[in-house]
Amino acid sequence: MQISVVIPFLNEVESLPELHGWIERVMHNHNFSYEIIFIDDGSSDGSWQWVEKTAREKHHIKAIKFRRNYGKSAALNVGFEHTSGQVVITMDADLQDSPDEIPELYKMITDGGYDIVSGWKKKRFDPISKTIPTKIYNGVTRWMTGIHLHDMNCGLKAYRSDVVKSIEVYGEMHRYIPVIAKWAGFHKVGEKVVQHQARKYGVTKFGISRFLYGFLDLFSIMFMGKFGKRPMHFFGGLGTLTTFLGFMILLYLSIAKLFFEATGLANRPLFFLGILLIIVGFQLFITGFIAELVTRNASDRNQYKIEKQI
Repeated sequence: MQISVVIPFLNEVESLPELHGWIERVMHNHNFSYEIIFIDDGSSDGSWQWVEKTAREKHHIKAIKFRRNYGKSAALNVGFEHTSGQVVITMDADLQDSPDEIPELYKMITDGGYDIVSGWKKKRFDPISKTIPTKIYNGVTRWMTGIHLHDMNCGLKAYRSDVVKSIEVYGEMHRYIPVIAKWAGFHKVGEKVVQHQARKYGVTKFGISRFLYGFLDLFSIMFMGKFGKRPMHFFGGLGTLTTFLGFMILLYLSIAKLFFEATGLANRPLFFLGILLIIVGFQLFITGFIAELVTRNASDRNQYKIEKQI
């Protein structure tokens, strides 16, 4: 099979029929062998009923329904597990991503040799309350990760199959799949300018909380990428630094006491700071030891209660 299209959705009953028909036309016009994997992330508006009915008529549809809303990352992770195409395309269900981009994305993966191709919505039709935070977010992400994408959070992306089979997406880290893939050893990341559609149905689910959580997730990914398998390098390094500073402070005070006959040193704030730094340093060492002992991957991190599967 050439293409797997993974589409997570939440309450998109109006958009799904139009999106499905659009994808069908593109696939048939280019003679692609394909499958569409819909993941219902806890919809309550009849979206699943439409998917269930359509899947009985269209054999290229697979569908998974969560019992509750787990988030886009969970939906993508489960969708990736069920893909069988040579190239995996992800897109949002709100019709803001154009399926007409699929053939060129597919070509960039198969002929261009890219591991990932990310869409860049150069001309956006989002409200300013979303576009400005997005620009800030993308700028900071480029600076911190060294991955020079203009639109890291674009839902329209293409992946080689072994990329999605090699990574794990959880929490709210779907925004950083190129970063996660980079840490997994997939470095050929490309970008394509794609058409952005104005939202036709419903309302945006973007909020300031998602913007703030995005930065926290970025810090988490950077930490796990560098120190996930060697936490002692992080905690031990900090512990060494704080212990050394505390020791130097106490050494300074001891020299002042022994050679310069300074008095009242035990009552000076610097004395207590030195002791505090040494204690904190040992605590950081202990934290590092515990982190080394605790398994990095919790066994239930990506286990979700799936109600139905087609």
